[in-house]
Amino acid sequence: MPEPTLFVLVIVLAVGFAVINGFNDAANAIATVIGTRVLSPLRAVVMAAILNFAGAATGTAVAIFISRIINHEVLIQDYGILIAALVAVIVWGLIATRLGLPVSISHSFIAGLVGAGVAAAGSKCIFWKGFGTVFSAVAVAPALGFAGGLLVMISLMWILRRTAPLKVEGIFSRLQILSAAFMAYAHGKNDGQMPIAIMAMAVMIHTGVFHIEPWMWVLSASAISLGTIFGGWRVIKTVGMRITALRPVHGFAATGSAAAVVEVASAFGIPVSTTHCISSAIIGVGATKRLSAVRWGIAGNIVLAWLLTFPICGAIGWLVASLFHILS
Repeated sequence: MPEPTLFVLVIVLAVGFAVINGFNDAANAIATVIGTRVLSPLRAVVMAAILNFAGAATGTAVAIFISRIINHEVLIQDYGILIAALVAVIVWGLIATRLGLPVSISHSFIAGLVGAGVAAAGSKCIFWKGFGTVFSAVAVAPALGFAGGLLVMISLMWILRRTAPLKVEGIFSRLQILSAAFMAYAHGKNDGQMPIAIMAMAVMIHTGVFHIEPWMWVLSASAISLGTIFGGWRVIKTVGMRITALRPVHGFAATGSAAAVVEVASAFGIPVSTTHCISSAIIGVGATKRLSAVRWGIAGNIVLAWLLTFPICGAIGWLVASLFHILS
């Protein structure tokens, strides 16, 4: 294909990536506020769209970090590596969303990028220290999310022990909206940077310069919002309703603690999974009621999907990149 056509193809696939992100990752940000029926799905989606947009527009540290996982001298040679990574994340994201499994779309892309890079130029083109940081976050972020949800909920139970349940319901129905808004903003600032990074890498291949422009975050945030509106309901049901029964106070504790983890990671430019953080925080909150309050079979399926993300997307990225170079 001519170079301009490949450039346009990558941008289109990046938009598709953002839509899949909306199907899966962005849906997690508003899962609890819908699951507790504090907001209607339409209002929650509109709020998530606005806050995702704001988050994507207020930081580029994660996008820059992602672009440095693979050697730029290798990346600028052709579009095959980016195309292969995008195919991997779109395929895996669609499968996981169809099954209602919340997975990390950001980690899916990174795994696909590494697999494609190895296929195109060998393992030396990957900056393994950066990849190791991302991989370690698979364990650290859920642990922090679980601990945060558990500790915040225990603290609230002690503080509110003499407060009438009806009053607690009223207070946290309002506070949960704020925590969900914070979660949507944090998602935009972290996961929302992924499509921006891809578009900037495509521009770098096209022009030789890595540069983030306003149209990138406008396009990314808009596509993520579109995906949330049309495809996020299966994941919302799993996260917001099936892991454990949630009331507004539980949703506030889970969403607030998960958003804090994502926001701190964004400040350091570390791509973490909104999925991992919110799902583990909900498990932590549920465990404060009793262990049997958590549907551990569903939780186990979610964790298994997290673990399978790296080998599956890495393998798809490697296969597509190999075929691309054979055919080109």
